[in-house]
Amino acid sequence: MSRIASLTFYEFFAGGGMARLGLGEAWACAFANDFDPMKAQAYRANFRDAGHFREGDVWALAAGDLPGRADLAWASSPCQDFSLAGGRAGLAGGRSSSFFGFWRLMEALAQEGRAPRTLVIENVVGLLTSHQGRDFRALCAALAAQGYAFGALEIDAAGFLPQSRPRVFVIATRERVPATLVGESPYQTRAVRTAEAGLPEALAQRWIRWRLDTPPRRNTDLAGLLEPADAVAWHDAARTARLVSLMAPSHRARLDALVAAGASAVGGVYRRTRQVDGRRTQRAEARFDGLAGCLRTPRGGSSRQSLVVVENGRVRSRLLSPREAARLMGLPDSYRLPASATAALHLAGDGVAVPAVRWLAQRLLEPLLREKSVLAAE
Repeated sequence: MSRIASLTFYEFFAGGGMARLGLGEAWACAFANDFDPMKAQAYRANFRDAGHFREGDVWALAAGDLPGRADLAWASSPCQDFSLAGGRAGLAGGRSSSFFGFWRLMEALAQEGRAPRTLVIENVVGLLTSHQGRDFRALCAALAAQGYAFGALEIDAAGFLPQSRPRVFVIATRERVPATLVGESPYQTRAVRTAEAGLPEALAQRWIRWRLDTPPRRNTDLAGLLEPADAVAWHDAARTARLVSLMAPSHRARLDALVAAGASAVGGVYRRTRQVDGRRTQRAEARFDGLAGCLRTPRGGSSRQSLVVVENGRVRSRLLSPREAARLMGLPDSYRLPASATAALHLAGDGVAVPAVRWLAQRLLEPLLREKSVLAAE
């Protein structure tokens, strides 16, 4: 007889532990880290075995803080400097430079013969194009220098949850890659293929075209995740009218058509600043395709997602609740959110979609690492 041993992992920039939840019961967390006190508190509140969690700056850690040799190191480093909203400062940006705090540890582990067998680096899709691709090429060069082969997949949480949230997952490994894990994939998007094509020959030789199928069709939409209407606070009529007045003509026309048809619909709305006739103008942009817009970290009223609900010819609006944001990330209702709405929304907006991690783990990471996970029973 044999039994399957737990695969071990380190989780950096762990937040509230969403990657850990996604990896699931087949995995054992040996070490986790985040510098944010609120997220650290949430992590401890949701995982009883949180003694392995180290709160503080990743730059303050040393290789000796990391036990053993992990099968996987997961890093969802701060993404602001890779995103359009962050000004595309790239790897030299103040917050994204924390990636190098993580990478310094990986290099130190390699010197001790303890390099993780596989790495996953998750970030916004802008990682692929930051500084005309130079940042991505620098990342690939760093991985290659430590003996890793690598590839990338662009996975949108919309395949699993009613939220538009594309993210890039760079999977790097020192393991022999089974042929079944190499091939074509819908997640090898145009952005991924363009990044691959921009690699110099020495790095291109280490590129892996990871094969990952898409999951069964999602059967939930935004409306299905909402709290009961009498359990949330709604905007008054004047505030709703103000939000509607900010809509661009095409968005307003769509809303008016739904009202005229007597339809029932839920739309996610963000306020954005656009150039209109040469002037910066605030616009409310709504989508009624069953998806929420990509969750953000709340830094002001315009960064919070609103909902517009159309029913029986009536239009109402309100803010997305923290619990609804958690559901949009795949967190169960049993997950203990911070008491502060801002803190809870920040945790969700900074996280990784739980079912996307689960799919990647089941279909790629576990098959890749499985060969050494079977132990003979005593």
